[in-house]
Amino acid sequence: MRDAEEFDAFYASSAQRVLGQVYAMVGSRTEAEDAVAEAYARAWSRWSTVRECDSPEAWVRKVAYRIAVSAWRKTVNRVRAHRREAVAQQVDAISVDHVVLVEALRRIPGEQRRAIVLHHLVGLSVAEIAVETRANPNTVKTRLARGRRGLAGYLSGDEQQTTAGRGHGV
Repeated sequence: MRDAEEFDAFYASSAQRVLGQVYAMVGSRTEAEDAVAEAYARAWSRWSTVRECDSPEAWVRKVAYRIAVSAWRKTVNRVRAHRREAVAQQVDAISVDHVVLVEALRRIPGEQRRAIVLHHLVGLSVAEIAVETRANPNTVKTRLARGRRGLAGYLSGDEQQTTAGRGHGV
């Protein structure tokens, strides 16, 4: 019974935050909700191990991100349908700045977006991002720099800058 109460408290204190973070990383609320729900289900089935992790929340976030990536790879049509749905979704009580930021995040490459979200929205250090993404810290720094440059271009409307933030295999 203690396990269930402990897990319930963990879920209640972290689920909305993790959902917001995964949504920002993957760009689709529907995909994020599905992935986060599955990640928490997996965490519950492995709770005796997960609760011993340095950060059970990071474990859930990482699993949720991987689930979302796997879903993308399964079918291109499904991704397109979710993007159409996300564009048509009516979201209550969000600011114009929020909409502009989410749109700009969607326009930069996925690994840059993930690094930006983990660093600036989640508050992880470069070292923590490197561990979570299994990337070299210098790669994380490069992704952050290129992502910031890309975002700056999209947010300022400078098309020259947005081209500089794209690609390069990152």
